[in-house]
Amino acid sequence: MADFYQNGIITTLHNLVDRPIADLEAELAQFARARPMALVLPSLYSELEGPALANIIEQIAQVDYIDEIIIGLDQADEAQYRHALKFFGRLPQRHHVLWNDGPRLRAIDQRLSDKALAPMEAGKGRNVWYCLGFALASNRAEAIALHDCDILTYDRRLLAQLFYPIANPGFNYEFCKGFYARVADGRVNGRVSRLLVTPLIRSLKKIFGDLDYLEYLDSYRYPLSGEFSMRKDVLTDLRIPSDWGLEIGVLSEVYRNYSTNRLCQVDIADAYDHKHQSLSADNDSGGLSKMSIDIAKAVFRKLATNGVVFTSETFRSIKATYFRVALDFVESYRNDAVMNGLELDLHREEEAVELFAQNIVKAGNTFLENPMETPFIPAWNRVCSALPGVLEDIKAAVAEDQREYS
Repeated sequence: MADFYQNGIITTLHNLVDRPIADLEAELAQFARARPMALVLPSLYSELEGPALANIIEQIAQVDYIDEIIIGLDQADEAQYRHALKFFGRLPQRHHVLWNDGPRLRAIDQRLSDKALAPMEAGKGRNVWYCLGFALASNRAEAIALHDCDILTYDRRLLAQLFYPIANPGFNYEFCKGFYARVADGRVNGRVSRLLVTPLIRSLKKIFGDLDYLEYLDSYRYPLSGEFSMRKDVLTDLRIPSDWGLEIGVLSEVYRNYSTNRLCQVDIADAYDHKHQSLSADNDSGGLSKMSIDIAKAVFRKLATNGVVFTSETFRSIKATYFRVALDFVESYRNDAVMNGLELDLHREEEAVELFAQNIVKAGNTFLENPMETPFIPAWNRVCSALPGVLEDIKAAVAEDQREYS
């Protein structure tokens, strides 16, 4: 059960009572008359064979307030795409499966690439970007939500609470971020958020002062959650990062485009668990190691656009400050876990802090070597200006794929 405390500069919407899900869904069905809703599901094909997605689809199939479901399918060959069409075919709602590796969407991607407008690397960011483009092309929804496809603890209350702040016509929010406690199976999880993002932000505040952007990021209770919702208008100007900085990058984009009183966060789950990435201490191109480097670079880039000057000495100071702050957080989380009867491996926690401290310097050096690096995929309004009609082409390609391979 959450408290009612409002911290930071964005509104926090709490789960104060166990409100019946039927009440929430009845209200959402009313809201849908004024603000039709679409759900975006970025998925790897492997997730169709995993333990989470079948239950997610079963839960979503019970929801009657969603007008459209847009599924982005990555890493699938033709046979796997055909299987995906059957897998998602149990959904009673209007739904579309974007075969991102299929020849039709690949051809469109090549057209974009020829004009330097395509995503530079494969991954969740690319998948989400094409799904949001399809949502614009479809033009059916006024409220769009997105969540991951590997949530082991999923129930449809998560979806209702994620949609509610954006779908309610009486609210003025343009963007909403979901949050939750990363606690499952008697363990405290979420190391990157707990031990990298928050300690890094607090360290940067110690060094640079209470900059508005740092105060803004520090207002989010779980800045790395993969669950968020938004009004359709947000999509046209939203630049999606293509690397692991996706979640921080999206938060930075809505901060750039909207007043903070149009942004909020909502408690969407009492328990949340999904597949876990390995630490990958010896591999900067994978796991939590790559994630931590990309996230740190995303924060440094945004601060630089706000006039903060970085040098190699600055990053050494950030590392030293971060290390002390993060170790203090380890102690706080350990005590919290002990009081709640939860497991927290002190060795693994401090091992993660040591890796993240090293990666802060690596991210800083990469930034200094290439300060003009732009991992953002262009906003759709720019793409449509360069290639008029491309959204309709995407919509047609998806429809033709489904007709041919169903």
